[in-house]
Amino acid sequence: MDSIVPLRIQIVSIIGSIIFLIVIGRLILKGKLREEYAIVWIFATAALLLLSIWRNGLEVLAAALGVFYAPSLLFMVALFAITTFLVHLSVVATKLQKQNKILAQELALLRNEMQKTG
Repeated sequence: MDSIVPLRIQIVSIIGSIIFLIVIGRLILKGKLREEYAIVWIFATAALLLLSIWRNGLEVLAAALGVFYAPSLLFMVALFAITTFLVHLSVVATKLQKQNKILAQELALLRNEMQKTG
């Protein structure tokens, strides 16, 4: 497979990755993105930047893993990462839902006690 990425596409990919990394940094500084989630995005962006700089990187990795069509490796990794992240967010949402239920129950008990004493 002698498919070399055109220079223009490589430059656009590098610039896009750097811009995305800057956006992630700004979201962290503004407090809109927690650090634990930012790490995932920073690693993903670093991987994209690496593949953007290393012109035949995806083909080399695909060949090393025995994948015939290199872009399918990229989609497989992306699908795995998205699925893992969605499971993590589901766990976090379930935990928050349980905490909200407990807080609502405690608030109802406190209001009941205040009405009795007040």
